[in-house]
Amino acid sequence: MKLLASLLLTLSSFSLLAQEADLPSDFLSKNFHKERREKLRTNLPPNSVAVFFANPVRNRANDVEYVYHQDPDFYYLTGYKEPEAALLVFKDKQTAANGTAYNEILFVQPRNAVREMWTGRRLGDQGTKDVLGFEQAFNNSVFKRYNVDFAKFDKILFFDFHNDVRDNPRDSSDLYDLIAQFKAKVKYPEKNAVSLSVEPVKNNLDMKGLTDQMAKLRGVKTKDEINMIRKAVSISCLGQVEVMKAIKPGMSEREIQGIHEFVYKKYQAEDLGYPSIVGAGHNGCILHYIDNYKPSVSSKELILMDLGAEFHGYTADITRTIPVNGKFSPEQKLIYELVLKAQEEAMKITKPGTPFRLTTDTCRAVINRGLVQLGIIKPGEKHLYFPHGVSHHIGLDVHDRGGSIMEEGNTITIEPGIYIPDNAACDKKWWGIAVRIEDDYLITKDGYEHLSKIAPRTVKEIEDMMKQPSAFDNFILPDLDKLNTKKQN
Repeated sequence: MKLLASLLLTLSSFSLLAQEADLPSDFLSKNFHKERREKLRTNLPPNSVAVFFANPVRNRANDVEYVYHQDPDFYYLTGYKEPEAALLVFKDKQTAANGTAYNEILFVQPRNAVREMWTGRRLGDQGTKDVLGFEQAFNNSVFKRYNVDFAKFDKILFFDFHNDVRDNPRDSSDLYDLIAQFKAKVKYPEKNAVSLSVEPVKNNLDMKGLTDQMAKLRGVKTKDEINMIRKAVSISCLGQVEVMKAIKPGMSEREIQGIHEFVYKKYQAEDLGYPSIVGAGHNGCILHYIDNYKPSVSSKELILMDLGAEFHGYTADITRTIPVNGKFSPEQKLIYELVLKAQEEAMKITKPGTPFRLTTDTCRAVINRGLVQLGIIKPGEKHLYFPHGVSHHIGLDVHDRGGSIMEEGNTITIEPGIYIPDNAACDKKWWGIAVRIEDDYLITKDGYEHLSKIAPRTVKEIEDMMKQPSAFDNFILPDLDKLNTKKQN
């Protein structure tokens, strides 16, 4: 057994050296992540340390886990994509027992030849140094005994815990244990403790300060980040374009979702920025409708499609609403063009210095006036036909960290909508019409750049695109019922 483990470890070491050839070469560089840590360090308060933990592994069912997704803050600062890890960033230089000076430490899951055979390659401590450029990187088992005198810091900044991390009893250094060890080191006051006499060290625990620190950092994108976002947005727009050409009455919502996501994979987008929303007819009135289960969309319906590709960690957020049969009805066109008008009015004020709430206020004023003119509401009437705000940051999260006032370098959305469910208190001809138009923008020095303009927005652009032939027109799979009947006979 020892010989087998040794052989596996040797093969795994060669595999780690070769893995770069198996991966895309256009990820953010280790220098990007290092520069982000330096920027954070500059902004930290005097005599402080910031502590970050990787995302937990999430169980899907039984012995199957969800595909792992790193905590965006952790990835932003490290480039590390694996679980069971912790990062310490110090404001000032520290001195190790051997006299080495350092200002950051990354604790990572160790190499394990058997586990890597099942679940994939790991960097380990040495790989983390070689690939990610950390000078101080240790296996996570070292954290428990690593002597950091947290009592000497005026501030220990970290995000508070949600108690949603499972313990792996076979691993004494997993994320559950890393958090428990950290809590013991800083004398974290457990909220459900029987005794209230336990006080944190010097009362120096700061569980709020990192929210503002990371919002300031992540809200303004670097050139490299903007390039990633451009790719995510372009991929997402091309998904919308292909669906416009391919959609036909009788398709299922899930089939339409599949066309979008096939385009994402074709362009090497690793993931979705959020669960895909594909709602036909009244399903579009459910703002975060992710069932996408309607087996056959009707030729008389609109279909609302809110999807975003995640490319190398960065996500787009694009919504288009189109007529299933390729032609807007008179009522659908009136609602659509009202939403489009609201969006374009908000675009006029999109520039540095504009509070995010003003884009919502602008859209709401346009939509309310329009709904009155169409006889759907009375003047001053409160309603739920437009129940959400319209602008948020995008980046490593679909609702990314950032400030409440637009700055040069922000990447944001504008997404007004109107949703009129069946049995609404208006003329029946409006029932089941749901429209949202969402685009992504880069805030520039004097205004904005419309990142998602290649996805048709106007009625004419959409109807013209829907007349174009599709690469999916001749993609026909066997009928399962007929296939199974044939096999049984």
